[in-house]
Amino acid sequence: MLVLSLAVPALGVTLGSAAPAQALDNGVARTPPMGWDDWNTFGCNVTEQLVEQTADFIASSGLEQAGYDYVDIDDCWMASARDANGNLVANPQKFPDGMAAVAAYVHSKGLKLGLYESPTLHTCQGFPGSLDHEQQDAALFASWGVDLLKYDNCEASDPSQRVGDEKLPLETRDGWMRDALAATGRPIVLSLSLQPQAQGETPWVWGSSVANMWRIDGDRDASFAGLLRLVHDDLSLSQYAGPGGWNDIDMLATGNDIDTAPGASLSYDQEKSELSVAAILAAPLISGADFRSAGESAGTAGDPISAQALSVYLNKGVIAVDQDSLGEQGTEVSDDNGLDVLRRTLANGDVAVALFNETGTPATISTTAAAVGLPPAPGYTLDDLWANTTSTSQDGSISATVPAGGTVMYRVTPQPLTISPATELVSASSGRCLDAYDNQTAPGTKIEIWDCNGGYNQQWSATSAGDLRAYQGADCLGTAGGSLAWGTAVQLQPCDGSASQKWSLNSSGYLTNATQSGLCLDVTGGNLPSGNVDGTQVEVYGCNGGANQQWTRQ
Repeated sequence: MLVLSLAVPALGVTLGSAAPAQALDNGVARTPPMGWDDWNTFGCNVTEQLVEQTADFIASSGLEQAGYDYVDIDDCWMASARDANGNLVANPQKFPDGMAAVAAYVHSKGLKLGLYESPTLHTCQGFPGSLDHEQQDAALFASWGVDLLKYDNCEASDPSQRVGDEKLPLETRDGWMRDALAATGRPIVLSLSLQPQAQGETPWVWGSSVANMWRIDGDRDASFAGLLRLVHDDLSLSQYAGPGGWNDIDMLATGNDIDTAPGASLSYDQEKSELSVAAILAAPLISGADFRSAGESAGTAGDPISAQALSVYLNKGVIAVDQDSLGEQGTEVSDDNGLDVLRRTLANGDVAVALFNETGTPATISTTAAAVGLPPAPGYTLDDLWANTTSTSQDGSISATVPAGGTVMYRVTPQPLTISPATELVSASSGRCLDAYDNQTAPGTKIEIWDCNGGYNQQWSATSAGDLRAYQGADCLGTAGGSLAWGTAVQLQPCDGSASQKWSLNSSGYLTNATQSGLCLDVTGGNLPSGNVDGTQVEVYGCNGGANQQWTRQ
């Protein structure tokens, strides 16, 4: 390749999609929240002991260090009625020490406490809702040390007692709690857990002004089909997510084996897919599994999480994608009958790529660096985040054989592009320089020969990607229409890494196309007396040994 010895780093190019949405500016959830919620495994059987045992396990198992720091108590934590002052009361049988003590215990482990409520008269299970008590409840939550409020919407729980305010738009009622939480001065994540499909709501549209995360569809079960439904619902909603506000695909089912019916829980490959796809979608990582030790789980509703499932939750590379500071939700590149390519741009310019096999049989899934939005580069480093291996793709191809229901997930890094100091390229047949017509820079500008004059339009730099760049690296030498047919004119083009922009200067001075070595950069008619004048077009032509195909650096 035409690369001079004094190569320097240059051209840190990043191609990405539109900037992430700007969400509620309350200082929390700048990356998707991570943690645990009791509902999917324990339902109404939540207790103080269960919460403390879970906090112990999260703190000692590596989950806390991996970023899982929210311990969320769902519905059924409270007494059936408010006290004489109108305050919510923790169920004394379930939480004998009170919710402030539970919060203190959770905080002592370096974790955060989440609680459940609803902007209605009653919660889904018939306990007191926060309608008309927003400020009072928010102040109480703050005094207890609550760090996250899961806010549901169960109007159907008591239809006979609905009041006028309960028929107001959900955006309005959730906004009352947003304001009440803000007034406490305590940073509290507001998580909307509604049923948008059933209730005709579109929280992804207005959620960013109200909350930090919002459910995008109804409850999911622990099956693979349940995961697929939420994933496909979310793929079209990337524009609504960003730092401080996230599309929520419901609790993760990895390790949740409470239902042992065939297909009711995820296989190991499907569990890896769940975390992979959630990370690409910048989704909150809230588990619904039993996060306790085996002895504590014995004889209860939950089954202790297996070491294998725990290893899925602890994958640092996948978690880093989910928690990436850019906060850009990923998108779908292609879907070939259930063979999906998903991608997400990361803050440092890398792109996370998930090759996701929805089908029941192993399959090869392929894409390219260009298709996932990466710039041209000399090559690409592919870090396999599940196999913990690293490989290199010189041509930008990204491909793997993916097991049924599985995902191969890569973090793809463009290799550094180096660019040589600019020099003139002089034609041996005329002594004239390779020249961009009239100092123009527009795509399609004619490339010709002209008396050497030291102008910027006669300065050419070679890169480690194999292209020739004019104007200090902004534009590339390529062929009209990308054609490599003999006699095709050469012109100035935006650099795109295509075959028609690859060049190699060999020891004999022939400037050949690097992808077709028998094709040379040629001064048109330069073997004739009339073919070496200023302004003569340069083309590609079959290499024939003529002086009009020989070039020297100057």
